[in-house]
Amino acid sequence: MSEKLAILWPEIILFLGTCVVMILGLSPRIEARKACAAVAAIAIVLAGIVGSLAPSGGSALLPELMNYSKGLIAIIGLLLLLLATGTVDRAEERAIAAGQRTFDPLRATRGEFYAFFLFSLTGLMLCASADDLIWLFLALELTSLPTYVMVAISTRGTRSQEAGVKYFFLGALGAAIFLYGFALLYGGTGTTNLTEMHAYFAANGLNPIATAGLVISIVGIGFKIAAVPMHFYTADVYQGAAASVSAFLAFVPKTAGFLAILAIVAAPGWAYGTSGESLPPELRVTLWVIAALTMTVGNTLALMQTSIKRILAYSSIAHTGYMLVGVIAGPGDGSFTQNGVAAVLFYLLTYGVLNLGAFAIVACLEHDRGDTTEPDEADHIDDLKGLCRTKPVMGWVIVISSLGLLGLPPLLGFFGKVPLFTSGIAAGEIALVLVLAINSAIAAFYYLRLVNAALLSDPDPKGETLRETPLPLRRVAAVVATGGVIVLTIAAGGLMTAAEQAGTYAPMTHDEAERYLEAAGRASQAAELPEAP
Repeated sequence: MSEKLAILWPEIILFLGTCVVMILGLSPRIEARKACAAVAAIAIVLAGIVGSLAPSGGSALLPELMNYSKGLIAIIGLLLLLLATGTVDRAEERAIAAGQRTFDPLRATRGEFYAFFLFSLTGLMLCASADDLIWLFLALELTSLPTYVMVAISTRGTRSQEAGVKYFFLGALGAAIFLYGFALLYGGTGTTNLTEMHAYFAANGLNPIATAGLVISIVGIGFKIAAVPMHFYTADVYQGAAASVSAFLAFVPKTAGFLAILAIVAAPGWAYGTSGESLPPELRVTLWVIAALTMTVGNTLALMQTSIKRILAYSSIAHTGYMLVGVIAGPGDGSFTQNGVAAVLFYLLTYGVLNLGAFAIVACLEHDRGDTTEPDEADHIDDLKGLCRTKPVMGWVIVISSLGLLGLPPLLGFFGKVPLFTSGIAAGEIALVLVLAINSAIAAFYYLRLVNAALLSDPDPKGETLRETPLPLRRVAAVVATGGVIVLTIAAGGLMTAAEQAGTYAPMTHDEAERYLEAAGRASQAAELPEAP
């Protein structure tokens, strides 16, 4: 128990910050309510520092994953927090300040919003520490449940409420599916501990029940990462929610899903050098089909959109397919160019920064209608026309972010995408790499469409009502994310080294599995183990 507590201090810090935020959000003093964001930021920074410096822990199969992941979560989480400024209670606070209404704690949602924000990040960090199916299930649900409410309260209109309902019911379906898969894994191995499960597989191989559990678990977790066939909610939910919340959904549940998939796939393991497959055949085929369909469906549907948020939603689906190539490739020989696990972890960082910059444009630009308390977000692609001339900072934010998501060298996205290609080739997944290359070319159309609107098109005369948001922290988030694309490109070598270390995979040999099962009190199984070849 003491060992578990030693690696849970980041989550404890976030929980304490959540408690303080909930109290401050109900204060009748505006100064106390405004402190919610500052307290949340302090909690995220402290959790990131403690998580990065903590002793290695979590999964014994991916022993270095936890520290890298918690540092990554804190960095992107802090930027997402800046972008979330003013998402809720904006009109309410303006009415209170004008004396039109007195503070009513029943109407205030600022404290709840930031509390749910921190709860979701807490669940994400717990996913990075998970070494047990029960722990992993609870962490995934702690990540997801707050986001259902965040979507529903993110705007004052009915679209966000409708999006929240869709997200909740489809999320419940996804949770039921992967929980059933977890139950089958327990039934097939007799344990919920992932390390003990790996020892069982290393000793006895896969049985039909465990194989079904692995496949069903991956399909269910596909909801978290917006993978086909669990992707149907994505565009409607992203468009219905406020842009800051959509940016949150594009990173936090997706990262939780990939951490969970890596943990689950590591249990049977990648059989490099011992067979012709990188994974057990049934699991490999499942992931292969999902990856190919996900990137193809996402990119194809993105071509048809005029809403920026819907374009980015389908783009998010496509990027899920890209990262699944790294999952299939596995750790390879451990070097970064051949380590698919490291490629996925590095790509989560690059995608998180670039995607945040793209969503920040929608969050930072508004149509001032004059007769409404809630200005409309600039969500149509025509709103970007001539942006580099009329609002240069915002224009170059979308240009750099779009080109980075495309993977254009020498931007950060290029260095994130190349390892996915090289690890896939090293694993012999040539056909899948070709699908990845073709889809990267398809994606160029809609990313360059965004670039063309902002950089080359003439300003739209109807865009005179377009203004930058009066919330300065949102603009700071946009600029920092875009600057991070350049700064992180310079520091890419060090980040790749950190990702390579985080992607270290430590499988057991047959003899090690036998000793582990005996030490874990599974002597009856250990006695039945076949002789090592």
